[in-house]
Amino acid sequence: MADYQSPLATRYATAAMVTNFSDRRRVLLWRDLWIALARAEQALGVPVTDAQLEALVAHRDEIDFDRVAELEAKLRHDVMAHVHHWGEQVGPEAEKIIHLGATSCYVADNAELVMMRDGLELLMDRLVAVIEQLAAFAREHRGLPTLAYTHFQPAQLTTVGKRACLWAQDVAFDLESVDALRERLPFRGVKGTTGTQASFLSLFDGDHGKVRELDQRVSAAFGFAGSVPVSGQTYPRKIDSWVVSTLADVCSSAAKLAVDVRLLAHKREVEEPFGRSQIGSSAMAYKRNPMRCERICSLARFVASLATSPLQTHANQWFERTLDDSANRRLVLTEAFLATDAVLNLLVDVTAGLVVYPAVLRANVEQELPFMATENVIMAGVRGGQSRQELHERIRVHSHEAARRMKEEGVPNDLLERMRADEVLGPFVLDEVLDPIAYVGRAPQQVDEFLAEVVQPLLERHAPRRGRFRSRVAV
Repeated sequence: MADYQSPLATRYATAAMVTNFSDRRRVLLWRDLWIALARAEQALGVPVTDAQLEALVAHRDEIDFDRVAELEAKLRHDVMAHVHHWGEQVGPEAEKIIHLGATSCYVADNAELVMMRDGLELLMDRLVAVIEQLAAFAREHRGLPTLAYTHFQPAQLTTVGKRACLWAQDVAFDLESVDALRERLPFRGVKGTTGTQASFLSLFDGDHGKVRELDQRVSAAFGFAGSVPVSGQTYPRKIDSWVVSTLADVCSSAAKLAVDVRLLAHKREVEEPFGRSQIGSSAMAYKRNPMRCERICSLARFVASLATSPLQTHANQWFERTLDDSANRRLVLTEAFLATDAVLNLLVDVTAGLVVYPAVLRANVEQELPFMATENVIMAGVRGGQSRQELHERIRVHSHEAARRMKEEGVPNDLLERMRADEVLGPFVLDEVLDPIAYVGRAPQQVDEFLAEVVQPLLERHAPRRGRFRSRVAV
């Protein structure tokens, strides 16, 4: 295309999220807000006729963006360009009541809060899908031993299912955070130019009760339990920092999982789904690059970088409002939602098609298990009457030599053979000492408990969301 378009809209985010933040959706919300305001004003005694309301409703969907652009070039005001454009469509009588008593932030801020609330709704569908898929994966691999890593060095064993529960727990925390934020999100409501509602007090001849009811009626019309108790011209920009920080938090969980999968792919233990005709590299035909997980990390980093902007915007809103928030928020809020949507879209695909290689897992475990088994060999030897210190010294010598040869000569770990050949250690190198399942602790039981006590109740609370968002990966 000749013109630049954001890759978030054209390449990464879902159509549903792009539509939610589209110019058309925004303007339709503005018109809905003007209609709701006129209806509430009429109900409370302002002389608004049914014919005027009917004209607004009849022309609600007719938006000529080229005409709006002409008007905005002349008026230098986006909201008033739409007021004038709609006024041309509805006729001179209905035009009189558009935007009656309101300020630009009545439509701009309230519409953004609706879009953010609906954006959070869409993200929750994706989070539920990820949790369901990770739960199934964890259940399937609850008892499959694998090396655990601390500092990316082999540590005691865990299971593939237990590691998946660590990922799922992060996402479950995120689902609860997004849900709480969605419930907490207030409407700006009907507050007037500097938040004092002075224009509406004048409209209702000083009747404070009607002004308060107007605010409540419009808020309820858009599904909000209430509006912010007080505001300047805008809703408190602090709310934006809640939202974008939560999105960044969601993305950090996705990136953590993606980094783990990338490292596991390097170990050839677990991989993200890879299509039959997918090309990993234009030059190296054998490559199976973890491109989905890499993209998750890339986009998550972008969202994290956006989280600082709302904090600065909030801090720099002088008194009742300045306009240095506007251009920044046009970019940050929409891009943060689109990027988070893209991250979760990818995460749903990854968690739907994770591939496990048990033979590689077993081989990697067997390479390290002799080191881990040494403590059990010592315990068995002590029970058999041997000196703990002598056992420890013999194992120290053998293990250091085995590790030296692995690193310097590139040979497999021969510590097991060394211990079996040792006249003191040999009788205590028993088969049960070398069973990997003996080293995973309560990992399988922890999987069962986590799924039953945390995941299942969470999914039951969000039952209507299950199945609303699906992976693009055939499984």
